[in-house]
Amino acid sequence: MTEHVWSYRPASGHLAWADLTGYRVEASDGHIGKVDKHSYEVGDAYLVVDIGVWIFGKEVLLPASTVARIDLEEEKVYVNATKDQIKDAPEFHRDKHLQDPGYREELGAHYGLGGLPWEGPSGSHRA
Repeated sequence: MTEHVWSYRPASGHLAWADLTGYRVEASDGHIGKVDKHSYEVGDAYLVVDIGVWIFGKEVLLPASTVARIDLEEEKVYVNATKDQIKDAPEFHRDKHLQDPGYREELGAHYGLGGLPWEGPSGSHRA
């Protein structure tokens, strides 16, 4: 089954009822910020992460498929991206980008997720 860039992967442990607001976000190489907003709608799931600790006032949008694991007990979200990948993501502005398909395609390409299906650069599915 092909996973969608804007859907949580089954192995992530995401539960639709879980409010992730305020959870710490852990990149593959350390802490990067906190979840400010999230969506769990099928085919349109994402996290808005405040990385203000690193760059004052900056928010980034992470497609749900970047989420590797959610630890409800520790209130942490682990993502398959480095801190540099997240910091270097295309700039996010809520009022401009939340419903912008072009921005979403650019974001998918930035994280190496391909187009709409959750696939790597070679077209093979990621684990």
